[in-house]
Amino acid sequence: MKYCSNCGTLVRLGIPPDDNKERYICDACDTIHYQNPNIITGCLPRWENKILMCRRSIVPRMGYWTTPAGFMENGESVEEGALRETMEEANAEVEIVRLFSVSSIPHINQVYMIYLANLKNLNFFPGPESAEVQLCSEEEIDWDNIAFSAIDYALRNFFKYPDDNQIHCNSISSKRR
Repeated sequence: MKYCSNCGTLVRLGIPPDDNKERYICDACDTIHYQNPNIITGCLPRWENKILMCRRSIVPRMGYWTTPAGFMENGESVEEGALRETMEEANAEVEIVRLFSVSSIPHINQVYMIYLANLKNLNFFPGPESAEVQLCSEEEIDWDNIAFSAIDYALRNFFKYPDDNQIHCNSISSKRR
């Protein structure tokens, strides 16, 4: 960040009073610019023992497989974002069952919140960010080509613990994907 989004003056990097982290500070208008992690929200849309998967048609990770997920927008709840992303990427109508997986990825400032959801019908088709969508059993998933480690984590826990009511949490520290 070079300029204050409040007044347009050059900012400096420093530790504000009563804080312990470096922040961008505007000395002209006294604005402190906090930078916080991005929330990625999405679904594990299920139909019987299968999950709806999307092959990405956009970067990053174009051509790789994921479940419907994306950045949460301002003014929406995490659940609303998960429903929106599922509709945008797979044109799929789902009913959220519960929060299933939370993955913290500190090195890229992201937190994934993935919901278990039931497909309402089988009338799904690729949205503009997906080259194809399909229901996959555990054996049908292309495990070597999963786009994101947080999605890999959620999928593996879904198939390992299909009937539990736990929220699966992890912190991903490697820069694998």
